[in-house]
Amino acid sequence: MEHYLTVRILHGGVAVFLMLGLLVHAVLLWRARNAKADELQRKLQRTRQISLPLFALLWLSLPVSGWWLTHWAAMPLDQKWLLISILLLPLFVPFGFLLAGNLGRWQQLLAQKQQASGRQQVFALVWLLILLALLLGTSALMGAKPV
Repeated sequence: MEHYLTVRILHGGVAVFLMLGLLVHAVLLWRARNAKADELQRKLQRTRQISLPLFALLWLSLPVSGWWLTHWAAMPLDQKWLLISILLLPLFVPFGFLLAGNLGRWQQLLAQKQQASGRQQVFALVWLLILLALLLGTSALMGAKPV
């Protein structure tokens, strides 16, 4: 039972860390959108090179640790709350790529000494908020599971 509790704590910690990380990045990028071009380009570069790959690794660990949790708890995988949360997980991939592409275009415009349009900035925030909503929905389904 020690392994189950350890994986459960790690699984929950990863989900919370991922949510807080996405939220912090949303706030930081939204606050820095009107900053100097060099500062914003540096923040976008760090986000694309460090944060997004780290978030992807954390996201990839969630299905693996979730499977181990259901396996150790001997829960059947055909429960409705589990199936819905499993169906939400693949939606992270297209929205993650949309966010990465949008931030890449934004960074490229800054490198060319051009200002990104307000529409492009809003879309970056929208993709990030959709990712956060998907993660919240998945976590809510996991938290609302029957005992």
